[in-house]
Amino acid sequence: MTLQELGEGRLLLDLDFHNQPGIIGSYLIPEEEGWAAVETGPASCREAFLRGLAEAGIAPVEVRDVFVTHIHLDHAGGVGALADSLPNATFHVHHVGLPHLVDPSRLIASAHRVWGEAGMALWGEIQPLPAARAHALQGGERFALKGGKFLSVLDTPGHANHHLAFYDSGLEGVLTGDGAGVLLPGARHIRPALPPPELDVEKLLASLEKMRSWAPQRILFSHFGPAPRGMERLLEAAESVRWWVRIAESAQQKDPSIHAIAQALEAADAERSLTDGEQSLVSRKSNLISNYEMAAMGLSRYLSRRPSGPPVHPSPPSH
Repeated sequence: MTLQELGEGRLLLDLDFHNQPGIIGSYLIPEEEGWAAVETGPASCREAFLRGLAEAGIAPVEVRDVFVTHIHLDHAGGVGALADSLPNATFHVHHVGLPHLVDPSRLIASAHRVWGEAGMALWGEIQPLPAARAHALQGGERFALKGGKFLSVLDTPGHANHHLAFYDSGLEGVLTGDGAGVLLPGARHIRPALPPPELDVEKLLASLEKMRSWAPQRILFSHFGPAPRGMERLLEAAESVRWWVRIAESAQQKDPSIHAIAQALEAADAERSLTDGEQSLVSRKSNLISNYEMAAMGLSRYLSRRPSGPPVHPSPPSH
């Protein structure tokens, strides 16, 4: 278990996803009375979450608010599993996603389609969240934090239509969920997170601009951890999305199969990683969260539906 102090009393809790550190994180933020958490991780990380609280000296009854960026299982799959253990917590989620945490039958069915029997071991048992414990967010809300600071809710669709980001005035940073992609420890570049079925590139790029409008000094990735130069990182995230769209378009013209698109994305990333000296282990760990096959499915579906293309970048984005 690893806790990282971020300043202003904030903590990053490494959920040690399947004994892999530095992949899924939860952020702990002090309120005037008690604590807030952003992201629960999957149900398979329930015990790690509770151990992290104990290591931080936080009693479960002190957690008053739990925020999730969206309902994908690596971010919110543990909501129902943690409800009884966090008896005083209200769970805040985008209004579109909230019904699927209260009644997770569609989440369970989706996980089974994608992951099969392995899904239970990977993500854990998805349990329903009691409706009385859930609070729907629209975007635009503001929550008070300790020391006169605040947490603002940003509606940031694109990765999914139920995606939120959060601006923490104490850290002058945006907690981006998957909206700004994935940047694991040791990675040199942001990897986009572009899964099916709701991917909308135009909305995703607009959401990245919305995050930039808050002029963040840092980005707080759910996958994984804080990164300085927030404004630059958000530009890099947008450039990376455009680059992957360009690669997918080119590959699709030659062979429209998901496998061909995924191969093209992986080959382009591998070439850039080799040039930059990024270790292959980092790429393999990134695959646990944002793999090329999923991105190919998301991009293929998106490209088949869009009336005209978004701006694309003809070459790999740079720092």
